Amino acid sequence: MDISQIRFASRYDGISGSAIREIFKMLAVPGMISFAGGNPSPASFPEQELAEIAKDQLLKNGKTLLQYGATEGYGPLLESLSAYVEERFGFKASPKEILPTTGSTQGMDLLCKALIDPGDKIVIENPTFLGNMQCMHLYQAQLIPAPCDEEGIETDALEEIFRTEHPRFLYVIPTFQNPTGKTLPLERRKKIAALAAEYGVIVAEDDPYRDLRYTGEELPSIKSFDKEGWVVFLGSFSKVISPGLRVGFMCAEPGLLRKCTIGKQSTDVHTALLNQAIVDTYLREGRLMPHLNEICKAYGEQCSTMLSLLGGCGGIKSFTKPQGGLFIWAELQDDMNALDLLKICVENKVAYVPGTHFFEGGGHLNTLRLNFSMSDVGTIKRGMEKINDVFTKAAK
Repeated sequence: MDISQIRFASRYDGISGSAIREIFKMLAVPGMISFAGGNPSPASFPEQELAEIAKDQLLKNGKTLLQYGATEGYGPLLESLSAYVEERFGFKASPKEILPTTGSTQGMDLLCKALIDPGDKIVIENPTFLGNMQCMHLYQAQLIPAPCDEEGIETDALEEIFRTEHPRFLYVIPTFQNPTGKTLPLERRKKIAALAAEYGVIVAEDDPYRDLRYTGEELPSIKSFDKEGWVVFLGSFSKVISPGLRVGFMCAEPGLLRKCTIGKQSTDVHTALLNQAIVDTYLREGRLMPHLNEICKAYGEQCSTMLSLLGGCGGIKSFTKPQGGLFIWAELQDDMNALDLLKICVENKVAYVPGTHFFEGGGHLNTLRLNFSMSDVGTIKRGMEKINDVFTKAAK
C-alpha cells in the first residue's frame, strides 16, 4: 500500500503549519534583512553566565539533574518562581500552584488538553499570536475573535461574548501583545478578572514580554486581581534569558494545575532538570534584573529607531507605538496588500510578516508585523529604507 494514502487524524484538517515558519524558508538568501521573526537578539544571551552556572550545577548536583525528575518541577525552582511572580507580577502563588513547562507554549497545550473538547469555544484577541491559535485548532476548538481597539480587547464586547457564547476560556496577551505591541490598560485588566469570576470563564494570561519595557510604567497582571482562581498565568524565560533553555511556567488553581500536570506526564515527563536548575540559579543569585536593564537599553534604541522611520514610510496609514516587547504593528492604505508586497520586499532582501496570518479567518490584507529585536540600528535603517521604497511605489 502507498504510504502517501495514510489517513491522518481529523484534528489536522485545515492546518498547514505556521505561516511564519514558511516565511523563514524565503529568508535563506545571503544579505536578507528580516523583520519577520519574533526571536530575542542573540546578543542578549548571557551565555558566559549560563555556562558557568551549568558547570557549577553539574559538578555539585549532576547525579540528580541528569536523572528523571518529578513532573511537578524542580523544588528549588518552584521556590524561586514563587518569589519571582510575587515581586514581578504582583500575585502570590505557592510552589503547589506553579508548574514548570517546556516553554510557555506547552502551558497553552496543557490547558487545551485539560479543558477543550472538540467544538468548545475559546475567545481570542483579534489579531493574536498565531502559534497558540494553531494549538487551539489542533484541539478542535471554535475560536471566537473579540473586538479590539487601540488599547486592546474591548471589555464591553467581551462581556457580551461571555454572556451569549459561554466559552471555555479567554486567551489574552495583556502586555506588549504579539503581534500588535499593545498594552491593556489597568481598568480593562481589572474588568477581565471580574468578568471571569462572574461568568465562570478561565482566563489564560500569557505574559512573556512584560519584563521587556523601555518606556512608561509597569502595570499589574490580570492574575493579581483574581480572587477565585479563574486566571491561569503563563510565563516564560525565553525572551529574557534564553529561548533554547525552553523553560516556562504556569500558575493556576491547584485542581486545574493537577490536570495539567497529568497531561504533562504523557507529553515530556518533566521539563529538563538542568535547565530548570540554571534558571533557578539565575533568579536566586539576582542576575535577572541587571541583565534586563542591559538588554532593554539596546532593544529600546532599536524600537525607537524603527518607530522614527515608520513615521515617514510611504503607504503606511498608522502604526502602534509600543512601550516594550518585540513588535510594531502597521496598517497600510486600504487598497494595499501586505501579502503581495512581501514578495517584492523579499526580492529586495527585506522581510516582515503579513498581518493576515494573525487573524482568525484571515483578511486584513493591509496589515503587517515588524520585529526590531533581531536587527541592530544600522540594519533597521537599511531595511526600513528598502521597505519605504517598495511601499512608496505601491502607494502611487
